[in-house]
Amino acid sequence: MKNLPQSANLNKENHSIAKTPLVLLLIVLPLALFVLSLTLGRYQIGPVDIFKVMISPLFPSIAGEIPDIAKQLILRVRLPRILAALLIGASYGATGTAFQAIFKNPLVDSNILGVTSGAGFGAALAFLFLGDPWLVQISAFIFGLMAVFLSFFSSRLYKTSPLLVLTLMGILVGSFFSSLTSLLKYVADPLDTLPAITFWLLGSLTSITWQNLPPLIILTMLGITFLWLIRWRLNILSLGDAEASVLGINPTRMKLSIILFSTLMTAVAVSMSGVIGWVGLVIPHAGRLIVGPEHKRLLPVSVCLGAAFMMIIDDVARTLLPGEIPLGVLTGLIGVPILVLLMRRNKTGW
Repeated sequence: MKNLPQSANLNKENHSIAKTPLVLLLIVLPLALFVLSLTLGRYQIGPVDIFKVMISPLFPSIAGEIPDIAKQLILRVRLPRILAALLIGASYGATGTAFQAIFKNPLVDSNILGVTSGAGFGAALAFLFLGDPWLVQISAFIFGLMAVFLSFFSSRLYKTSPLLVLTLMGILVGSFFSSLTSLLKYVADPLDTLPAITFWLLGSLTSITWQNLPPLIILTMLGITFLWLIRWRLNILSLGDAEASVLGINPTRMKLSIILFSTLMTAVAVSMSGVIGWVGLVIPHAGRLIVGPEHKRLLPVSVCLGAAFMMIIDDVARTLLPGEIPLGVLTGLIGVPILVLLMRRNKTGW
């Protein structure tokens, strides 16, 4: 009987070693997909030309060997768009993992507190009264934050079951902003403004430029860095508030910090791409199936899987049909079957 703990630890160590190559592959996967995505599109560009375009700023002498259309497509269209897809996917993967940990619920993601609905209303409002793309993004970002803060501070009015009340408030605030968005769509010009609002709400990266990337890069990297630094606290918070308090963690303060950083990441992602669902829900489940629930491994795997998934979705969206497919449509069509398979594999556990 004394050998049982040692055998269990040995089996656990062997299981971890066996999965190490797979984890390394998942970390390398986004880089490989990034290079592949640069070659995909209506205009075929070979890997050699892509390599020359990427190093041309360092070696101007080879710039004359590259077709001008290839240079423009790579540097001004594909590269910023693919970088945005990578960052947005990584953001959803990280925030979905964090929210499922603090809510102790496998069916939540970063949209549970109404950030998507608030951002959608902000964008619709800007389309209706302003029209400038920059103002649309700013309005979406501000109203996304506003929705989450409204959900959180409304939940503080009730002292019982804080997580349950916060979830309910998020659902209520999200429904409220969704109704306001529907009202704006009802009064919008059906020939001009309404199509713009509808297409934005379906999700797309067609309008991404280099000017859009700095806030996305800064907030995404800041949020992922914060979640990585408190990764062990996510393990404790997933056990419950009582266990966290016994171990010296203030669960309310820590959850507020996680919600703040996750909301900033989600709001800037939604403001850039529109409404894209399912990524933050499906990716953490896939990560747990591969490496388990320990956030030291789960968080980086979810970040890499989310980045890879969004790049694949974006590649399919812009190459499968002559016209571009909205990203929100594809993530739903692909994400739902994947989640069903993951639940069957995990036997609905997490």
